[in-house]
Formats: sequence, structure tokens, C-alpha cells
Amino acid sequence: MLESVVLEEWFPVEPAAVYRAWLDSRAHSAFTGGEAVIEARVGGAFTAWDAYILGRTLSLDPPRRIVQAWRTTEFPDSAADSRLDLAFSASAGGTRLILRHTEIPEGQGISYAQGWIEHYFEPMQAYFGRRR
Repeated sequence: MLESVVLEEWFPVEPAAVYRAWLDSRAHSAFTGGEAVIEARVGGAFTAWDAYILGRTLSLDPPRRIVQAWRTTEFPDSAADSRLDLAFSASAGGTRLILRHTEIPEGQGISYAQGWIEHYFEPMQAYFGRRR
């Protein structure tokens, strides 16, 4: 059975800044600490964390939403890509990011939930600065 993860985080910058950083190879690499190569367009390929993560962008709605086909090198070869849906909205003088990661192979959801927090949300807080 496929698994899903829904997480929410707040960042002290405008939605456009978080949206742009997610799609920019240099910024994405800087906030995660792993190399990212991103073609910032619909249909564009991306890799992150030194190609541990890979996929393609399915839709863009600047600066509100990014939808990507997403997988890691840990996915079984027979597994379809999972779906990553990022929604950015203005909230309390910053950005509320809702991350919905669906269609994750069975048994991997908890690991990816932890990974999103440790390898994305926490370093993004440091990158964008902590203030509330």
C-alpha cells in the first residue's frame, strides 16, 4: 500500500522567496547542503542531495505551488514516482509551506517524513533566518 506524508512549516520570508529558492540550483544546494541541479520549468528534470533525489516538475503556479514527480535511489526499480505537492501562502508576515508527499512506496513514509524535517525544514530555517 502506498504511503503519504503531510507536513507544514513557517518561514520568516515572503512566499516568492521560498518558492524561488526551491527551484534555484544554487539556493537549493545552499539550504540543504547537498548538490542540487534543477531545470526550473514544467517538464524540467531535477536532482537533489547529490542525485539521491531525482524527478521532474509537473506544474508550476508562481509563487503559490510546485508539483513534482519525485523519487530517491531507495525506490524499488518497479515503483512509480511519488508525487510532491508544495503549497506556499502568506502567513503571519512570512510563508506557510504545506508539503504533501503522496504515492510513497510502502514502508518508506516515516523515513521521508523525518528526512523532510531534518534535511529540508530545519536547514531552511537557518537559511531564511529564524524570526517570528
